[in-house]
Formats: sequence, C-alpha cells, structure tokens
Amino acid sequence: MTKNSANLGVVGGKLRPCPDTPNCVCSMDPAAAHHVEPLAFPGDPDEALTRLKAVLANQTRTRLVTEEADYLHAECSSLIFRFVDDLEFSLDRLAKKIHVRSASRAGKYDFGVNRRRVEAIRRAFEAHSAAPAA
Repeated sequence: MTKNSANLGVVGGKLRPCPDTPNCVCSMDPAAAHHVEPLAFPGDPDEALTRLKAVLANQTRTRLVTEEADYLHAECSSLIFRFVDDLEFSLDRLAKKIHVRSASRAGKYDFGVNRRRVEAIRRAFEAHSAAPAA
C-alpha cells in the first residue's frame, strides 16, 4: 500500500480530481490547468491495455504497483531526490479511451514533469501501435 493510496483509484467511474496545486494532470479534470487528453485507441481494449503495460515497462524509474481489471497504478521516481509520483490509468472500453492521472505526492510545484510524462507516454503508446507486428 502506498503512502498516498487513499487519494488514488477510481471512484464513481472516475479517477480522483487533481488537488488545487499545480503538480497534477488528469484527463477527467475539466480545469484547463490540470487537463490532458486521454489516450485514444482503435481496436480491442485488452490489446490497448497490454500495449500500455509494455510502454510503462520501458519507462525509466517507473514501477507498476497495481493492476486490476481496467485500472493500472504505477509509481515514478525522480532521478536525483527519488520523489515519487503516482501515475494512474483507467480503461473506458466503450469510448476506446484510457484516462490518465499523474500527480506528485510531495511539494506544490512539479515544473511540468507530470504533463511531460503523460505526453511522453502518449507518444510511446501511439508509436507502439504503429509498429509492425513481429
């Protein structure tokens, strides 16, 4: 169980909203300062989730800690100070989207780290889908 586990997970079909601090992004948050687009995918939702797990496995200092039906939680550690950020994904099978939330556990500012992380994962997820099957 993580230190911040009470603030994680899906509640009422949604990832938890971001706090009022500028160190969180979430595809389900309507506030422009926190909003990022979810990951979109064509095809089979299970294949998309498998692809996402493969992308996460290739992210540096990222460890998958919870895998439930249609939900993933990973912890991401910073290089120097080893601060931990929580990265969550919730699969929406009908809409063919994977909602995402990335939030720092400590401090108030993240200097854009969470947004850059989500966008890097998006690029890798899209590139992985475009790669030819082996």
